[in-house]
Amino acid sequence: MNTLTKVPKWYWVISILALIWNIMGVIAYLAQAYMTDEMVKAMPQSEQNFYNNFPAWVTAVFAIAVFSGTLGCIALLLRKKWAILLFIISMLAVFAQQYYNFFIQDFVELTGQRVYMPVIIVIFGFSLIWFSKSAKDKGWIS
Repeated sequence: MNTLTKVPKWYWVISILALIWNIMGVIAYLAQAYMTDEMVKAMPQSEQNFYNNFPAWVTAVFAIAVFSGTLGCIALLLRKKWAILLFIISMLAVFAQQYYNFFIQDFVELTGQRVYMPVIIVIFGFSLIWFSKSAKDKGWIS
């Protein structure tokens, strides 16, 4: 029988902040997935080319990344160890999406936010995997 140990208050703070972070990712995904033609036409030409030529598989991995990350955070709040698997799935999807952005697409130049946001996302992703594994090892989730 698995018994859960009492978790420190900072566990809840980190879990809630991680959930907020991932919800922002869901919002970014929905904003991109439901972008209207008028919104795209208002962008610079390179951005228009980027969004008009966005492969379906990249949209799919974007969705997998943000929704599995969000579900992973909910699992942390429910103190379930399947959070680890969800964060790993999210991270794999992030890698697939960033592979496209950095090595396949050639519509927009990779500078500024197009470089540092993916780095921050990868750092958060690895941090959530580490945090959830550490929580499991300490008996905070089962």
